[in-house]
Amino acid sequence: MKTYMARDVDIKKKWHIVDAEGKTVGRLATKVAMTLMGKDKPQFTPHADSGDFVIVVNAEKVNFTGKKWNQKTYYRHTGYPGGLKSITAENLLKVKPEEIIRKAVWGMLPKNKWQDRLIKRLKIYTGNDHPHKAQEPELLEV
Repeated sequence: MKTYMARDVDIKKKWHIVDAEGKTVGRLATKVAMTLMGKDKPQFTPHADSGDFVIVVNAEKVNFTGKKWNQKTYYRHTGYPGGLKSITAENLLKVKPEEIIRKAVWGMLPKNKWQDRLIKRLKIYTGNDHPHKAQEPELLEV
C-alpha cells in the first residue's frame, strides 16, 4: 500500500463564506487559517497547496473576550527612529475593522513563503455584501 500524496493539479479550490457576527476573533481565525492552509481536507499534503478561498462578512461585529477591546494593542513601525505606532483594538475597529481579523489570521499562518500566498485568498468585508457571489461560496461553520 502506497502513501497518498496530493498534487496541485488534483486539488480543486472551493470558496467558503463565514459570518463573523458575534464570533470570537481567535476561534474564528483558527478555523479560517485551517481552511486557507487546507488542513481541514482529508487529502492534505504538506508540500502541496490544498487550501481554499475564504470570504468573511460582518467583520465589524466580531467579539473579544474579557477586556481585550481596551487592553489589546496592535503595533507597527514606520522604519524611522522613534517610529513605533500603536493602536488599541477598540480604535482599530473604528478605523479598519477588517484588519482585526486579517492580523489574527496572519499570525496563525506558517511563517514561510506561503504566508503571502495564503493571505491573498482571504477576503474580508464589513457588512453582508461581497462581490464574490458568482463563485457560489459554501457556508463555513465556525
